Amino acid sequence: MTEFKKVAVLLGGLSAERDVSLSSGKGCAKALRDEGFDVVEIDPKTSDLAAQLNAAKPDAVFNALHGRWGEDGCVQGLLELMHIPYTHSGVLSSALAMHKERTKDVYRAAGLPVVKSIVADRREAGARHLMEPPYVIKPVNEGSSVGVYIIRKGDNRPPSELTNPEWHLSDEMMVEEFVPGRELTVAVMGVKALGVTEITTNLTFYDYEAKYSEGGSIHVLPAKIPADIAQEAMRLAERAHAALGCRGVSRTDIRYDDTKAKPRLILLETNTQPGMTPTSLVPEQAAYNGMTYGKLCRWIVEDASCDR
Repeated sequence: MTEFKKVAVLLGGLSAERDVSLSSGKGCAKALRDEGFDVVEIDPKTSDLAAQLNAAKPDAVFNALHGRWGEDGCVQGLLELMHIPYTHSGVLSSALAMHKERTKDVYRAAGLPVVKSIVADRREAGARHLMEPPYVIKPVNEGSSVGVYIIRKGDNRPPSELTNPEWHLSDEMMVEEFVPGRELTVAVMGVKALGVTEITTNLTFYDYEAKYSEGGSIHVLPAKIPADIAQEAMRLAERAHAALGCRGVSRTDIRYDDTKAKPRLILLETNTQPGMTPTSLVPEQAAYNGMTYGKLCRWIVEDASCDR
């Protein structure tokens, strides 16, 4: 049995992924209550988080925040200062994984497969092609495919939204070679990969709408791919998790390019706090391995610590 009795679930927050975080956090909070924990939900959108935590006096924090200020090392740093054990990855690995170009630097240093990318101001990326199409433009420090655009062959120019004065995401954008093929994702729990899911969508691509709208995507688990490709995808996810110094649960997104004679796997990014609704990708892979949603949430809490 864990020594943690009272758990504060952080949910909502200030990022562009607030709605996703609210859904994840409420699901986790209910599951933890069903597992016998005393749970308090804290939404750090408008109030002082340190004061809320001091008032709640939790034994541990389940961090269900997504995106900036929750997944990028900021909240983790506060919890370290307050000496409150918390879930998922620590300050450094959270910051590295949230910044897509720093993630790639780590991948490259570890010998993991990535494609060419550059970082540019959004206005520059929106004014002209900085790379031969097809390519992808995405904010360098957002998640859930927020603000992602695919520029295809024949497109005269990048999307005009990037030069809009009302743009509310990061000004720093990654311009990345487009990888054709199939979308795979692998959850790692502790140090072990749980499985390989293929994600398909009838929409233009697997964007925010595809991820979170009803019927926007289809999860195929296990992915219908060759066994050696599945094993390699899991091995790459485990190596990415280790190279970034992740803790608890992570999820690595991979492109499987089977359009050429020699197929290839390309790492895109690692999510240190993946979605945790009961139907999210990580709980699905846990269930595939015989672990209920409640037991998964319990495991994540029991893994909490400081100095992560």
